[in-house]
Amino acid sequence: MGKKSWELDRRTFLKGLGVACMLPYMEAMGGPMRKLGGLSEAPKRLCFVYFPNGVGLPPSSNPNHALWNWFPMGTGADYKFTNTLSPLERHRREITIMGGLSHPKSRHLLGHLAGDTWLTGGDLRGSQYNNSISVDQVAVQHLAKHTRYPYLALSSDGGIGYKSRVSTLSFDPNGRPIPSEHRHREIFERYFAPGGGETSQLRKRSLQKEQKIVDLVLEDSKRLEKRLGKNDQMKLDEYMTSLNSVEEQIKRNEKWLDVPMKDFNADHINLNPNAAVDPESYIRSSFDLMVLGMQTDITRVMTYMMAREDGMGFGENYPKLALGLNKGHHAISHDKSKNHWQEWGSYDQWLAKQYAYFLDKMKTTEDEYGPLLDNTLVLYGSACSSTHDAINYPLVLAGGKNMGVKHGTYTDFKEEYPMSNLFVSMLNTMGIPVERFSDSTGKLNSDIFG
Repeated sequence: MGKKSWELDRRTFLKGLGVACMLPYMEAMGGPMRKLGGLSEAPKRLCFVYFPNGVGLPPSSNPNHALWNWFPMGTGADYKFTNTLSPLERHRREITIMGGLSHPKSRHLLGHLAGDTWLTGGDLRGSQYNNSISVDQVAVQHLAKHTRYPYLALSSDGGIGYKSRVSTLSFDPNGRPIPSEHRHREIFERYFAPGGGETSQLRKRSLQKEQKIVDLVLEDSKRLEKRLGKNDQMKLDEYMTSLNSVEEQIKRNEKWLDVPMKDFNADHINLNPNAAVDPESYIRSSFDLMVLGMQTDITRVMTYMMAREDGMGFGENYPKLALGLNKGHHAISHDKSKNHWQEWGSYDQWLAKQYAYFLDKMKTTEDEYGPLLDNTLVLYGSACSSTHDAINYPLVLAGGKNMGVKHGTYTDFKEEYPMSNLFVSMLNTMGIPVERFSDSTGKLNSDIFG
């Protein structure tokens, strides 16, 4: 069947003043399910966005409760936003607010430690650190075959931090933290400009050199292992695991070498934001890169830690820089002065504004299947509530319209409900057939997922 006269090619360009700009997807380009090679299923994407230190929850006896309580007033479909989440009002039909969920093994931990378990439900009680695989990495095991990169792990500080104060949300099958990335230009050049304009032949030679280096290091590491003590062998094993992931990505890069990237325009993205000067620009540029990653389908699994727990890293100063407050985020969360609820609430509101920006971008940015948000599940939240109690996690789920997700409500699960049940439902909605995750007891007891 030939192309109709009014249909446009996906690669149609507008040319003028020496500039070529790819058109956004339009209905005239064909039905929303048209792809090269025939019809195919729309990609399903999973994204997690985290903020630390819990949220402001003024007691019901306090006048600020109706103004600055993080959770809305009332439940069900008729809930009313307080000032705190009011930036999400325009997304009411695309979001579900949830309270009362938590990880049973984390409920008696100091809230900051629970941040390590937000996506794992792992056991950090006692002297042992028995963390486990994070839910995003379970999704990776099923979705990575479709994309150039298995996942994108971002944070405001990069790296892994350290146990109980990590700077990443992602953990491998052995419960080890996966390093996050935070330098925007490096992220862009690594994921969106691989090879820096080299020809396929030059890029192939470069990959072959990288593989030879990895092989040599692996060979030397195996010889070294025989001469090490138990503790050093454990450290070497962690290093070898990291090296194996590098080797896997080299092989993946070779596989995708001759597959062209989707056309895109990144002129609007600030690749040099400074978190120590303009946190809003820094966070929004991170979100812009994530949206670009979805639009180009380089990966379908993403995590973003907006800031670290316990006043560490760049995020502690965000309230001072963005709102002119005289305290950092962690300091605000422990403050008991007269106006502390307004200060805490105003910062929670600022964070909600950044999340609303992300949802705006995903609603207005389309691929050949329509708005990105309709085929993406995004969970925003923290691992503790007020005063760092690791219960009653503040959570906002968004997106997934084309997966059958029904939004528009606020549900309070009454503080004793396993959060891992939510993860099981999210994975199932993604088409990933798991019955359990961590300490789940089944699916989420809700009609959100149909």
